[in-house]
Order: sequence, then structure tokens, then C-alpha cells
Amino acid sequence: MLYSAGQVSYLVGTFVVTSKPSSRYGTLSGYLELATSLGLDPDALMRSVGLDPADLAVPDKWVPTARIARLLELSARAGGREDFGILLAEYRQPSTLGPLSLVLRSEPVLRSALDLLIRYEHSYNEAIRIRLSEGNGLAVIRLWFEMGEPVAARQGEELAVAALHKIISDFLGPTWRPLSVCFSHDSPAKLDTHIRVLGDRLRFGHDFTGLMLYARDLDAPNSAADPGGRLGKDEAQWALGAPRSLTAADRARDLVEVLLPNGRCSADEVARAMGVDRRTLHRHLARSGDTLSSIVDVSRAALAERYLANDRYRMTEISALLGFAAPSAFTRWFRARFGDSPSQWRARRNRFPVEPEPIAPPPPEV
Repeated sequence: MLYSAGQVSYLVGTFVVTSKPSSRYGTLSGYLELATSLGLDPDALMRSVGLDPADLAVPDKWVPTARIARLLELSARAGGREDFGILLAEYRQPSTLGPLSLVLRSEPVLRSALDLLIRYEHSYNEAIRIRLSEGNGLAVIRLWFEMGEPVAARQGEELAVAALHKIISDFLGPTWRPLSVCFSHDSPAKLDTHIRVLGDRLRFGHDFTGLMLYARDLDAPNSAADPGGRLGKDEAQWALGAPRSLTAADRARDLVEVLLPNGRCSADEVARAMGVDRRTLHRHLARSGDTLSSIVDVSRAALAERYLANDRYRMTEISALLGFAAPSAFTRWFRARFGDSPSQWRARRNRFPVEPEPIAPPPPEV
């Protein structure tokens, strides 16, 4: 069986083990240079979270995303630089995304480029989620991480937003400006670097992390398109393989995330929204080995991680947003799934210094 380079499942005895969401080492492009320029010891910092500096020479190698997030947080703290993630984004090159970068560069309009960036998330970072929505002449690009463990990701989020901002700016030209750059976390003490890289339309303590722009920008032509780059694009797309297709389970999960906070997340409601009856919904989900209950559970886990990462949400609010009748039910479910109470998870996520993580042994051959 062929496994992806990142997140895989393999059999050990009678148990199925799933590796942690991973990212390409290319994500840390420029890290050595930046850390050294700030007077830090990049070798010691990387090894403290289970990363080998020598692997930076192999950008296509995969490593758990949580380790990268921990490294960025430790580096920001050690250097006294709340803007570490933004600074690192300035070192990024288009090649950071691997073959996908060449494909993106050849897309005719921004909309198609963003569609590829979303459909090929798994080719550069298995933990990141990017979603695009439109309405009232506006386009909103939200992004977050689903790492499955309590990891502070402020610097990682700022790096991702700045990298996305750079991709769009390269696409639409240097005069483009977003309507706003949003972060769910609080504002840093100094904003000089943020304003220099992202502009002055910054919003902190927002409901989401991402970018807002005019919907018309999505159909603006690629100002840097290379008409002669078709052959290279074809080769890069072959290297990427087929994009992850949208399944019935994916559509159901999107609907579950919308219906949970409204208390209307039932099989009948999901089936109705998908334009099928209840039996047909169950049959479609069964093809991929899913049930609506399993999808609700996975969706709740992802949403819980996202809400707990934002200190603005109280536990009672998170319980209601996840569709639980009472906070006690939410706590029982969370402990059964994650092994901690929600408050313990949040405390572990925000704890410093970051606990070092040993390098895990490779999975057994199958």
C-alpha cells in the first residue's frame, strides 16, 4: 500500500495507529538565518523540540507540525520578539510550498490559485486548514491549525497569515492591500513589523484568523503569470498527484460545523441540506467508512481545539457552540477523547517553557 509522506495510518497488532499531522521542513525556510541574526542558538532550540538542524537541507522531509509550532514559540520567547513569525515569513521563497508553488504561479486568476492552495493542503501542511467564503461583495479567508494536541500556535498562525498575504500580493501586484488582516489572539506590544509586512489594517482579538478582501480581487488576473511556464506546471502537477476530492463526508462535516451551534445537528437536517433523504445520507457516508456520529465527533474535536486556542471563549460558550446540552457533558466527552479536561488542555497549551518532545521512532514497516 502507498502511504503519504506525512500523516499515515499503519497497523500494530490489532490497533490502528495514526501519526501526528506533519509539515514539510521547507516551512522553516530562513529559520537559521533569522535565529542567528537575533543572537539565538538555533541548534539548541531545534534540538530541544526534537528537530535536527541538518534536516533543514531536505525541505521535502516531513516533521510533526506541533514541533515546528513549539520551535517558533520558544524562539519568539528566547529572542524577546513577538513578531518572530512575521519576520520568518520575510525569508520565505515561492519554492517553500514545493511543486505546488510552480502550479500556483501559473494560475490565471487568484480564485483558482486559492482553490489549489486549499485542495492541496495535504501537500505542504497536514495541520493547516484554509477556507474561503464570499458574501456581500467581500471574500474572507480563514485559517487555523488542527494538531490534535495542546500546542501554542500564535507564531505559526502569524507566519501562515503573512505567507498567505505574500502569495496574494505576488499574485495581484505590490499595490494590493487587504481590507483587513485578522488575528484571534491579542495585539503584541509593538506593531512595527506587522505594519511593515501586512499594512496597518490589523484587527486583533477577532473572531477568526485570516484575511478579508474584496470579492472582485478573486477574479483579478495574475500579474506575474508566466505564459511559457506550462510545461513546468504540468510536471509539477504530476509530482503533486491528484488533489484530495470532496467526499460526502467532507460535505457533511461542513454542514455539521454550521449546525452544531444552532442545536439543529441531526441526521434529518444534514440530509435535507445535502438534498438527499436520511437513508441515502447514511449510504453515502458508509462508502468511506463514516457515520454521522463519527463525523460529529471529529468535527467537535476540531472545533474544540480551535475554540480552546482562543482565550476569549469561556467553557460554557464552547460547550454551547459544540452542541452540548450542558458543560458537564462537554467536559466528559472532551476528557474521554483527549485525556484532559478542557481547562487542563488550555493550560497545557499556554504553558511555558514548552515541554521538549523526543524524536519518535519511525513506524514499523507494513
